[in-house]
Amino acid sequence: MKLQCARNIVFFLTLCLGPLILYAQDNAKISGVVVDSVTNEPIDFASVTLLNQQTNQAVKGGQTDEQGRFSFSGISAGTFMLRVSFVGYDAYEKRSVRINGGQSVAMGNIKLSPSASTMLREVVIEGTPPAMQMGIDRKVFNPEQSIVSAGGNASELLANVPSLSVDMDGNVGLRGSTNVRILIDGKQSALAGSNINNLLESLPANSIQRIEVMTNPSSKYDPEGQGGIVNIILKKNIRTGFNGMARVGGGSFNNYNGGLDLNYRDSKFNYFGSYNYRRRNNPGSGFNNNTYNDGSRVYNTSDNGRTGNSHTVRLGADFFATEKTTLGLSANLNLRDNMRREDLFYTYYDSLGSVIGTSPRYTNQNEDDTGYEVNFDFKREFKREGEELTANVSYGRSKEDGIQTFEQTATHPSIVIDPGRINDTYEDGKNVNIQVDYVLPFSKEQKLEAGYRTTLRYSDEQQLSDALNTSNGLYERDYDLTNDFNMDDIVHALYGNYQNKLTEKFGYQVGLRAEQAYLNTEYLSYDPNVAPEDRSTRGRLDYFRVYPSIYLTQELTEGSSLQLSYTRRVNRPRGWQVNPFLDISDPVNYRQGNPNLRPEDIHSLELAYSKQWGKVNLTSSIYHRITNDVVEMIVDSAAAGTNVTYSTFRNISQNRASGIELISQFTLNPNIDFMANFNGNYQSFSGSEEYGVDPNSGFNWDANLTGNGRITKGLTAQVRANYMAPRVMAQGTSRSMFFADAGLKLSVLEDKGSIMLNVQNIFNKARFGGTRTTAQFFSEFERNFMRGPRAMLTFSYRFGTRNPGQDQEQRKEENSEDFPGAGEMQ
Repeated sequence: MKLQCARNIVFFLTLCLGPLILYAQDNAKISGVVVDSVTNEPIDFASVTLLNQQTNQAVKGGQTDEQGRFSFSGISAGTFMLRVSFVGYDAYEKRSVRINGGQSVAMGNIKLSPSASTMLREVVIEGTPPAMQMGIDRKVFNPEQSIVSAGGNASELLANVPSLSVDMDGNVGLRGSTNVRILIDGKQSALAGSNINNLLESLPANSIQRIEVMTNPSSKYDPEGQGGIVNIILKKNIRTGFNGMARVGGGSFNNYNGGLDLNYRDSKFNYFGSYNYRRRNNPGSGFNNNTYNDGSRVYNTSDNGRTGNSHTVRLGADFFATEKTTLGLSANLNLRDNMRREDLFYTYYDSLGSVIGTSPRYTNQNEDDTGYEVNFDFKREFKREGEELTANVSYGRSKEDGIQTFEQTATHPSIVIDPGRINDTYEDGKNVNIQVDYVLPFSKEQKLEAGYRTTLRYSDEQQLSDALNTSNGLYERDYDLTNDFNMDDIVHALYGNYQNKLTEKFGYQVGLRAEQAYLNTEYLSYDPNVAPEDRSTRGRLDYFRVYPSIYLTQELTEGSSLQLSYTRRVNRPRGWQVNPFLDISDPVNYRQGNPNLRPEDIHSLELAYSKQWGKVNLTSSIYHRITNDVVEMIVDSAAAGTNVTYSTFRNISQNRASGIELISQFTLNPNIDFMANFNGNYQSFSGSEEYGVDPNSGFNWDANLTGNGRITKGLTAQVRANYMAPRVMAQGTSRSMFFADAGLKLSVLEDKGSIMLNVQNIFNKARFGGTRTTAQFFSEFERNFMRGPRAMLTFSYRFGTRNPGQDQEQRKEENSEDFPGAGEMQ
């Protein structure tokens, strides 16, 4: 009895005290300051790694801040090895660092000695930079860790970023909204022309250094985008000396890629250049089934393909005029051709379900795109630490020439068809960006940011349409579809942000951005039967808005924090949404832009929590978004007799979305780690009586999981699975979608080379579909936009040398390049 009683007491105490013991074991902390052994000056952005001494695996890692400090928390009790390295210094290593549960270990000053060698020894640190670095206000994705995207394009890479999704048309979605602002190097890219998706499909994934995702950006950033901002940073090697990388790859469906990056840097200049080639081929399929109120039905299947070649060239130079002044000049050039084919096969049914007849339609479109942009950058640092002035002036232009042909026949005379058509299209766009930013710190915790930006976008889109006259076999000009559309999109902005801390753990940031925006459009008709004074229709959108942002941050315990934020944002009508050109590529589903669209007005509230428990890192957010004057493509009508539907963009009152997002990184053992993401939101569309849109609401969610495993030394594997649940649309519901990718990476040639094999869409389930209900018909649709499985084999090789003779700023940039978000440790 006594033995049993003792066991019960021990069991009870274990239940009560176990969580406290585990918490203490995982709540240890280690900190220190890295300094130069000669000058005793702090070394910022030095790489610090804490390794398990028994397994030699990295437990924590990061970089020192501007005062040379580092701090790791949430450490389990054990014996560790501390490694510190920095370019131009001998590596520091401290073994047998014993950390007890709940203990705070202060390492004091860690002195690094300048390297005596004239050729820098490369320091290899066990463990790799994390695929995702998460903060309260942004997430930074490291593409180098995405094996499954190797050899792919930017769209495929974005689809593998937590929080993001990419639909069948290449539209990037963030937390259930496809109204996302896509920036290249912090600004709109002229290389994209009128459609950013075209650029993303032609931009190689391996030309991207990092991807920044901001769901609730401050007033410093452009308020454009309902869901937030996705900023794509292109590679620009800045290592000292001469170095580079060459790569080549090929895969199924005749997809190929290749590229070369070169860089040379000395004490005064940094020269960089790159060339990337990509040949893409995306075969697809789908169907559309429209059932009308009278019982008649039109069903069609499609077989389609998109092929093309793209060449991207990037050249530039940085001049370090003084220790604190840098001037930069760079240019980008993108040449691409696109060939699109779509074969549609229609079957027509009467109200009794009998087949009336069939009609095949063959569409071919060839486009040649040219885009370039030139950037001038200026950066000036002042004596006060953290005070700096930066400026950018850029100019870009893009042109697109295309020919689109249609051929259609029918087996029954009652079927209305367009027997033949040739559309000659032309686009010419110009972008100007002028930007100045200033940062003035008053103390370590208090600073002021202010800036100015002007964005000018001009575009000219033209279409000449010739229809086949079956009576004489000649093509004649169709003035109903021949027109010209000009658009001026102009935004002038001023912003200011103030940041401070009221207590040691409570801080705030308030900001205000004022914008004057203009959207001027002109629609020109070429119809000779229209009086000259009536051939031009002008539109003008002129509005001034103020966009506030507020952030309140509370540090709770070591390794955890809470932030509440509010921002006002805008979603401005885009070129293809306001262009009244009639798209008749699908003869029973016409689409058209609306030049009278109003900008969406968005109010976003978010509560975010971040916490780290040993090997587990969690970032969670609860958000609520209200969007007024929602822009949606609405099916307006179905023509009697032909059953042709007409769709256009409309402002349909209001949309409310409330949701939760969870992102976690966790290490199962030294060889296996995972990153998981869940996003769920409840959306409610108010509907529109004016356009016959009923209110609609429902819960949407999606999730993804990425697993990384080290099979042997030098051989790693990655598996990624994505699931998107059915979601609510303004006039219907989309179906669920699932796809999975996998990849292998083998390091060769003394780690200078790598061979990567990946397979995308393994189960061939990447299909978008759903239903749509209107007052006149019910529709089911599906599109398979990535026929799979699709394999790609890529080989890359790094070469060159590096010189240790570089100043502190150069070293900072180099380490920042390797580890984005430097200085942010947990």
